[in-house]
Amino acid sequence: MADDAPKPARTEINRNPRRKTARLSSVTTAIHLLKTFTAEDHELGISELAKRLSVAKSTVHRLAGALLDEGLLQQNPETGRYSLGVGLFSLGSLVRSRLDVTSESKHYLNALRDKTQENVRLAVLERERVVFLHDFEGPQTLRLRSATGQLRPAFCTAEGLCLVSGLRGPQFDKFLTFPRPARTPATITGEDDFVARVRRVRRQGYAFEDEECDEGTRCVAAPIYNAEGRIVAAVGVAGPRVRLKKSQIPKLAPVVKETASEISQRMGYVQRQPIYV
Repeated sequence: MADDAPKPARTEINRNPRRKTARLSSVTTAIHLLKTFTAEDHELGISELAKRLSVAKSTVHRLAGALLDEGLLQQNPETGRYSLGVGLFSLGSLVRSRLDVTSESKHYLNALRDKTQENVRLAVLERERVVFLHDFEGPQTLRLRSATGQLRPAFCTAEGLCLVSGLRGPQFDKFLTFPRPARTPATITGEDDFVARVRRVRRQGYAFEDEECDEGTRCVAAPIYNAEGRIVAAVGVAGPRVRLKKSQIPKLAPVVKETASEISQRMGYVQRQPIYV
């Protein structure tokens, strides 16, 4: 009778404390693979990686090959061991530049708001849209609502035009494939007209938005460059149409450009021919 008693269920032992499930997706395993490298263990072989990740050597070999192709890993030709690749440095530099421009620009943005008495915004490009990292409200009774973190289409915003003006070659061609739906009666949607506007921004160093994204709103923006001469952000001054007159743009644009230049210098930029990619 004792032989007929149910046997206790077998308990699975999780050999990797970082894993909460028995099986990990390839993406998660690849991330864990990258995180396995440390300052002390900056170079590891397939066997050691497989042991630390508790996965088969064939899995590590496949993932390491893919990461190697993307530049996220590099391989020592003499030992065959792997280390983190320069591709990760490039990605980290992008993150750092955003963090830097957010913190370094705050003083200048506040000063620009005090000078213009209008909303002042700091934007970066996210695929076909801009995201406002800062949006400081002006002190006027009639003013635009502050919307830090808000997303707007890049093709019809002054900040977005400045950011797109920094794209060249395949990146610019890719941007042209994104849809350009009309948001207001003034929105410019045609490709030829859009390309002409971007070229104008490159020539004059600023962009003017005239009720193309939101009715009743105008904006003047200028690009911000990093130490490598790449456009990483844009600063804009936005206000209601009834107060931000077209006749004021020739005087307002140099003020916005000067603030963008001050932030660019703070980022380590030295005036020279911009780099487009």
